[in-house]
Amino acid sequence: MKSEVEKFVEKPWGYEKWIAVTKNYALKEIFLKKGCRTSLQYHEYKEEHCYVLSGKISIEEDNDKKELETHIYVPGDIVHALPYYKHRLTALEDSIFIEVSTPYLDDVIRVEDDFNRK
Repeated sequence: MKSEVEKFVEKPWGYEKWIAVTKNYALKEIFLKKGCRTSLQYHEYKEEHCYVLSGKISIEEDNDKKELETHIYVPGDIVHALPYYKHRLTALEDSIFIEVSTPYLDDVIRVEDDFNRK
C-alpha cells in the first residue's frame, strides 16, 4: 500500500521528514545544513539508530563513562543512541541521515541549544 509522508518539520538547522510513525516505531529522514548543529540532548525513553546516507557529521556523544567524546560519521556509518545518551550532531557538509526509533517523538531533553529552544 502506497502512503504519504506523515509530517514535514522545518528546523533551524534543516528539516525532518516523518516517513512513518506507528505505535511501535518511527522512521524519519533528517537533513542537517553544513555548519549547523542540533541541540545537545538526551531522551528518557526514546531509543534511536541513525544511518548516514550522505555528507559528513561530527557527533559529540557520551562514551561508556558518560563523558562527551567527538566522532566523525560518514555515509554508511550508524549511530545508536540509548535513553540518557547525550548527543549533538554538527554537519561538516550538508548531510542526510535516516533515523529509526521508538515512537517517543516528544521525548527530548535539551541540555544546550543554539536556538534557545526548551
